[in-house]
Amino acid sequence: MTDAALKAHARQPDTQEIVVDELFPHAPEVIWKTLTNGALMGRWLMAPSGFAPTVGNRFTYQTKPAGAWDGTIHCEVLEVVPNRCFAYAWKGGDAGNEGYGAPLETVVTFTLTPESGGTRLRLVHAGFVLPRNATAYTNMSNGWKKVIHTIGDLSGGEDAGGTEQ
Repeated sequence: MTDAALKAHARQPDTQEIVVDELFPHAPEVIWKTLTNGALMGRWLMAPSGFAPTVGNRFTYQTKPAGAWDGTIHCEVLEVVPNRCFAYAWKGGDAGNEGYGAPLETVVTFTLTPESGGTRLRLVHAGFVLPRNATAYTNMSNGWKKVIHTIGDLSGGEDAGGTEQ
């Protein structure tokens, strides 16, 4: 990992992480394209605005607002190792909120490992401060499990090529 990714990804004693690990019958290059193509990202997670798979690129996702939070998720690409690792900061929320919409400063890391017959995809979403981020942690734990399956479905689909960012 780059120094920036290591610093952002460093786990604090009072944080939790979501880990989802799945084996897919697709080459790493196919999974990678599904993870790093803006149009395809919009099909398995949310459509990003301003996305490019380049270290330092800042982009956003838009989700449901909550209280003082406008629903904007601010991201910055931290690491890009083609067909191996993709990591980005995921920040949102507002200090005026409790529960859903509370300040969230986390890192999402996708690691691809070639295996016999396919690719192991490991997602780690780290940095949830409990109890402040308990609602986001619970909701996103369930959500990431569904998202990972969708990544596999899209990667195996005949139109997985999608369009470029």
